[in-house]
Amino acid sequence: QVQLVESGGGLVQAGGSLRLSCAASGRTFSSYVMGWFRQAPGKEREFVSAITGSGSNTYYADSVKGRFTISRDNAKSTVYLQMNSLKPDDTAVYYCAARLLIVGSIRYGSLYEYDYWGQGTQVTVSS
Repeated sequence: QVQLVESGGGLVQAGGSLRLSCAASGRTFSSYVMGWFRQAPGKEREFVSAITGSGSNTYYADSVKGRFTISRDNAKSTVYLQMNSLKPDDTAVYYCAARLLIVGSIRYGSLYEYDYWGQGTQVTVSS
């Protein structure tokens, strides 16, 4: 069982930056693929970014590529999402997700691949 706790959300002006963190409980954090998803009011939850257990591979939605950076610190069992050049369209609740993956690969952008979810953190970007 893995518990995920997000932090770092808030209100920021367009063009600003925020850094989200997701702290995971449990052992063998490095065996988990970690993902970030977001859900805006009235919209479906969508993929933002993912990172493999070792951190060697990262994946991004086209809408955030070049602006957001995902990283992880396995010693701290934490994954981060650095968000720069924020836009009002980035306003959403951001969720951290985890999937145990020892070998092989998954559809990193599919929320159905992830087994554990955090409670979410609100990000609001004002124009």
